[in-house]
Amino acid sequence: MGRWSVLLLLCVSQFVMILDSTVMNVSISTVASDLGTTITGMQAAITFYALTMAAFMLTGGKLGDRWGRARAFRIGAVVYGLGSLTTALSPNLTVLMLGWSLVEGLGAVLVIPAIAALAAVNYSGRERVVAFSALGAATGIAAAAGPLIGGLVTTYASWRFVFATETIVMIVVLLLSGRIKDAAREDAVRIDLGSVILSAGGMALLVFAVLQSKSWGWIVPLDPPVVGGVTIAPFGVSPVAYLILLAIVVLWLFVRRQRHLERTGGSPLLKVGLLGIPALRSGLAMFLSQYFAIAALFFVVPVYLQTIQGYDALQTGLRILPLSLGLILFSVVGSRLSTVRSPRQIARWGQGVLALGVLLVFAAVQPDLAGVIFAIGMFIVGSGFGLLASQLGNVNMSAVSAADTSEVGGLQGTFQNLGSSFGTALVGSVFILLLTSGFTGAIESSDLPSSIRQQVVAATETGTPILSQAEAEQALEAGGATPDEAAQIAQTYAETQVASLRQALFLVFALAVVALMLSRGLPREVAAAAEPEPQARGV
Repeated sequence: MGRWSVLLLLCVSQFVMILDSTVMNVSISTVASDLGTTITGMQAAITFYALTMAAFMLTGGKLGDRWGRARAFRIGAVVYGLGSLTTALSPNLTVLMLGWSLVEGLGAVLVIPAIAALAAVNYSGRERVVAFSALGAATGIAAAAGPLIGGLVTTYASWRFVFATETIVMIVVLLLSGRIKDAAREDAVRIDLGSVILSAGGMALLVFAVLQSKSWGWIVPLDPPVVGGVTIAPFGVSPVAYLILLAIVVLWLFVRRQRHLERTGGSPLLKVGLLGIPALRSGLAMFLSQYFAIAALFFVVPVYLQTIQGYDALQTGLRILPLSLGLILFSVVGSRLSTVRSPRQIARWGQGVLALGVLLVFAAVQPDLAGVIFAIGMFIVGSGFGLLASQLGNVNMSAVSAADTSEVGGLQGTFQNLGSSFGTALVGSVFILLLTSGFTGAIESSDLPSSIRQQVVAATETGTPILSQAEAEQALEAGGATPDEAAQIAQTYAETQVASLRQALFLVFALAVVALMLSRGLPREVAAAAEPEPQARGV
């Protein structure tokens, strides 16, 4: 292969790994309709896709050490391709979650850490900086191009063709991967099953609890589960609170086990000491916050555009296009700036720009879309994302020695996908909670007949479905409301939807601002042409 052909192959693979969630988000209404499910069902599928990757990414990186990164890359490509094919053929939500959320996710946990490690093996010095900047750009471009690709394919063909094409791409990647240079595999590496169970279990419990908060409530139980006729809400507290506490305990036990394995010469799934490296700690934290914001936007914005504004998948993709343009442009700008500005400075600019963009998107979300402000906001969000993507991957990899690149690749994938799963689960659930409480409150205080108010409140006790105003009006008339009553309730519902979306977007903005403080440990020095030395561990 030519000198940069390996990088091209790795970038194509990275592009495919990231493409899925953005394609699915922009096609969310169409996919839900095709599979006979709801927006809430699609929220679960999107969340569990990211969660599968977050839960098993460390294991995937460790398997890459044991099998060899190139071999793990090929095995992951096969698994991912099979998952894509299953997704393309899925007749219902259950099969979609099997093929996409589980099988594709498990393929990705082998491929993503291997991509980072193989880039470090095949390139060094300034070439490595270019390689990781290119991979960051591929990640960002995939996140940005996904809405447009998904919109075009969904509108003029079917969303299923995206996944069928991914299968073909992974076959081509597999055929061309034979001559990628790899480091010697580490036969002594062992996979500690207890560590796998604790890490995956802790993260799964945490994200599942957040996802269920929309129906079970955070502290005060709303509609808790009933098992054998018994309502599960011990001492009047929502099961979500207990699950979060249990998740924290499980993750604490995971960290303790890793420290024990390190002390006793075992094989930890995570070298906890790596998190003592300031640059890596900051880089991973910013990865998490960056993907939290993007995943939250890519769930909330398509819901707004499709259910409130009535846009189809292509129109939704076109409205998100400015984000793509900003991301592509500023990924290049960020790479160029890295020769004259430090990663810390560029990342701070990127995070600040991202927060500003989210604020403008928040301002543009009205009953009638403020199109110009929305377009400018999406462009600015993409610009901030591009600046961050151009820096963080190289910062993380350059913070450690070559022996730890696979593990850092796994860590990077874990934080990226944990951020994505939290973004979709938390902001999506907050939106639905706000929608339910706001809508029922507005109905209870309205001048509608008492019988109608009681009927509507009772129907939304378990959560308010995400519908368009027209769909809500039709459902109400079918339920026995008069046309005037249905129109009034549907109008109230639409107004509450917009208010709830704005409140959820403000949460994203607030967290993006807070994330500015995470950049403290990033390198202050401009990247040198020589191969960067790992930073000393410690605070």
